[in-house]
Amino acid sequence: MARMNIVLPAMGEGVIEATINKWLVGEGTVVKEDDPIVEVATDKVDSEVPAPVEGTIVSILVKEGSVAKIGEIIAIIESNITLSADESVKIEKEVERIRETIEEVRVEKKEVTDLSLDMKSRTPSGKFISPLVRSIAAKEGISYADLDILQGSGMDGRITKDDINKILDTRKAAETARQVPIREVVSEMPTASNSSGDEIIPMDRIRKLIADHMVLSKRTSPHVTSFIDADVTRLMNWRNASKEKFLAAHGQKLTLTPIFIDAVARALYEFPMVNISVDGTNIIRKKNINIGMATALPDGNLIVPVIKNANEKNLTGLAKAVNDLADRARNNKLKPDEITGGTFTITNFGSYNNLAGTPIINQPQAAILGTGVVKKMPAVIETPDGDMIAIRQIMILSMSYDHRVIDGALAGKFLHRVKAILENYSPDLTWPE
Repeated sequence: MARMNIVLPAMGEGVIEATINKWLVGEGTVVKEDDPIVEVATDKVDSEVPAPVEGTIVSILVKEGSVAKIGEIIAIIESNITLSADESVKIEKEVERIRETIEEVRVEKKEVTDLSLDMKSRTPSGKFISPLVRSIAAKEGISYADLDILQGSGMDGRITKDDINKILDTRKAAETARQVPIREVVSEMPTASNSSGDEIIPMDRIRKLIADHMVLSKRTSPHVTSFIDADVTRLMNWRNASKEKFLAAHGQKLTLTPIFIDAVARALYEFPMVNISVDGTNIIRKKNINIGMATALPDGNLIVPVIKNANEKNLTGLAKAVNDLADRARNNKLKPDEITGGTFTITNFGSYNNLAGTPIINQPQAAILGTGVVKKMPAVIETPDGDMIAIRQIMILSMSYDHRVIDGALAGKFLHRVKAILENYSPDLTWPE
């Protein structure tokens, strides 16, 4: 019998640790390969860690509620299975990659600590300044006087990283517009006030992450939103006539989401400079077309599972992927790699009967499409015999894009192409050579 360490695996880009929520097995439990053994929570998603091989759990090393680092041994399993040479090499490479990530984080934390040592831990009025805040202030040349007048948003008025970022944003705006000194601007920042009877509801972990991500996106990208309406009467008639046959033939519900994903994937294929991200002063044109679909969760929060290589799937494949990911998202069963790697996102305002919205870009992507409700409206129809008014099924498409790298002309052409595909949609559409 060989014993094998079970380590906390890589949980997605940028994730260095996870909280052990619940062990699904105990010491002595016999498990099969890929059986879920523990539920963990990261700053991106809650997920399950599977057993790497078939065997018996002989030791659990990290207790529930504890935080473990990526690559840390969390349990030991005893198995009769002997790994092949190739499998051993793969494991060694993954462990080495995890070690490199941990080392990078350690070096970064040391730099923060070294910088913060040169500053005092409290302002003249006695406000506590954490090492992280001190390091940012030292890097950016923010004085104690600026920190002293800042109303911290943390517990007991503590100054947080977000508070410092507000100072930096205000400073940049002041320098650009030659406005009043930053000290005067910061002192005028509005803060929320509470009235008698108001209910204070602390954000849960996911809501905090969403909030941080939204603020980061607006701070990173100059957002522009373009709108276009699409006459999807033909599409809706086809879908309504086909959904029962589709369910009987493929065992899948035919919603509008896979159709939207199919249309967007085709448009991205034709306009690859929308399928991009920004890295400093470089534009990264993505090879794969990975489309995220914003999904509302039962607790009111949001998550964005990703359809990988959407352009390589037909409508049936997209419907299966959409239904599977949406169902597992709502039941907290998504794997970490199923919410990362997106290159473009779709969000459906129409789910709640909204006509349109201005979506916020899902960083580090460069664009996001919002789909409104399909609504019957009077429309002017051009015919050989002249114009006429008819009742048509219309929806509004709204696309927000990063104006640093996507101009209005490109966005307009892309949005018009999505409209054209939807208005003439057929599951038998061919792809360009």
